[in-house]
Amino acid sequence: MAKFSGNMSGIVEDYELSYEAGDPKQANYEPTEPPARLVTDSTRMAARSVAPRHLHLGLCLHRWCRQAHLKKLTVITALLVLTGRSKADPTTTVPDVPPRKTIPRVGPSGFPPSWDLDGLYLWLGPSAAASHVDTEWDSTIGADAAVIRIREQAAVAAIGGSLGASRWTVRGGGRIWLDAMVGTRVVGRMAGLSAGPIVELSDFSHPRLGGSIGVWTFIGITPFARLGTVQDLGMFGEVGVHIALPVFKRR
Repeated sequence: MAKFSGNMSGIVEDYELSYEAGDPKQANYEPTEPPARLVTDSTRMAARSVAPRHLHLGLCLHRWCRQAHLKKLTVITALLVLTGRSKADPTTTVPDVPPRKTIPRVGPSGFPPSWDLDGLYLWLGPSAAASHVDTEWDSTIGADAAVIRIREQAAVAAIGGSLGASRWTVRGGGRIWLDAMVGTRVVGRMAGLSAGPIVELSDFSHPRLGGSIGVWTFIGITPFARLGTVQDLGMFGEVGVHIALPVFKRR
């Protein structure tokens, strides 16, 4: 039984706390039993684990290292073994490395200068042109692929071929061409001629054969002009531009 008393304005009142018999809950100042838990506490280390002790490197090695004179003997033996392996014969003459006879190179041997554009190229890109055919003007949109060999310092500086296709924007159908190309340097620019067959396609008739000859120049893009003839359609003239993008180069 616990008794609490207090004093307020000179009046003392006693309060008694009672409990029923058999009630496990008691109001007292006695410490209660610790709650049930596992034997191993994960937040604490056992005393045997934190007690200071020697580092065990094996039973035999541990006993060996505890002897002071044996420690010194071990260190001296290790030094003798290591220095004995690195000694050199004083009577041996090692000749100097012979001097270099060639100029050293950095990177790939014979790396070409950036201004050297000679090589075999594959050019791909869109093309657009305005054509006058069958007494009417019309435009074409297409694409062109060219394989060309460049030798800037040669008389024939460019030689290759071009395969392209385009579609008419108004009349319907389209055109396929295969041209041979040859060029040289003119006033510091590459310019040349092209010639080859043409196949005219239509949505309402059979394919018609033809041919053309043209001129071109390379100024970052490739403007061109072409004059030719097509079966049943007569002569035609065409001016346009091909945006040549080099996608492959081989020397």
